[in-house]
This record gives sequence, structure tokens and C-alpha cells, in this order.
Amino acid sequence: MDALGWTLLGAVAMLVLVLLKERFAGFGAQVPQDYAGQGPQFDLREHLNGAIKCEGVIYGPLGRVASRFTGDFEASWQGNRGVMREHFEYDSGNAQDREWQLELGNDGSIRAEADDLVGTGTGQQMGAAARLCYRIRLPKEAGGHVLSVTDWMYLAPNGVVVNRSQFRKFGIKVAELVAVMRRVEA
Repeated sequence: MDALGWTLLGAVAMLVLVLLKERFAGFGAQVPQDYAGQGPQFDLREHLNGAIKCEGVIYGPLGRVASRFTGDFEASWQGNRGVMREHFEYDSGNAQDREWQLELGNDGSIRAEADDLVGTGTGQQMGAAARLCYRIRLPKEAGGHVLSVTDWMYLAPNGVVVNRSQFRKFGIKVAELVAVMRRVEA
């Protein structure tokens, strides 16, 4: 085999190793069952209910902070159906609003819809965590791209929800979000 052949073989081997790491040891390797029986039980109807303050950062594809934001949410539930209205303000001066329509199954499954989603989001709450997967269309000023999103929300012992999300295009991570959400007492 010549030098080009060995180079290509090495590149393919590295790609396979990266994909295997991501699949079996990275963010994407988590499943809701990993959190069954751990910590306080996360119930969206309880922990994402009422007035909520959110603060976070968005990391770009190279791992550097690309944006900072705050959010004010208002969530309400009637049985297993909920509505969560979000208002975000970014350090760029831009603002964004979103309204989620949420439905919980008796098995902990989650269905989610919002105007900027492509299709319906699906997820699962189990133990002290919840995962939600969906496809989102970015606003035109952000390029209008459709990204695949995996949201993980982890309930801390004090009731704060820590949110970590990854955004992917063609399977490649293009952004990551880390935020905390805490209920605002009346």
C-alpha cells in the first residue's frame, strides 16, 4: 500500500474511533434508563411549572462561548398537558419567543410541539433527568438552518434544573447550550 492509501486508512480509522467514542462514551450515549432510581424524581409538571428564570450560554462549534442569554418562562399544566411560554434575551440585543405545547404519557414519555420545530419532539423523563429530541428551524437572521437537537435536563437536589443541549447538522455538532432554570416564587 502506498502513502496515500495509508493516510486514507488512518483517516478512516480516526473517524471510526471518534464516532465510536461519541456513540458509547459521549453526550449521545446517555439514555433515560441511566437515571432510573437516581436522585429526586424529575416531574415536568412540578419542576417546570409557574414562573421560571433561565440563564445560560451557547457554545459554538469550536467550544468557545458564542452567546449569553437570560429567559423568563411561564408554564402551566392541566393534567398531563402543559404550555410553556419562553422569552429569551441575548447579549446581542436580540430577543426570541417560543411557546411549547407539552404532553406527558403515563409512562414518562414526552411529546412536544412549537412553531419553530420541524415535526414533533419526543422524549422521556426518568429518575432525576429528562431527554427531549427534536428538529428546530433557526430564525432567518441565524441562517434558517434546520438542526437536530438533544436536550437533557437534570434535576438538582435544590429543585434547580440544569439543561445541556447539543445542536447538530448532518450529525456534526455545531453548538451546545448550558443553562439553569429555577422557579421564581411569587
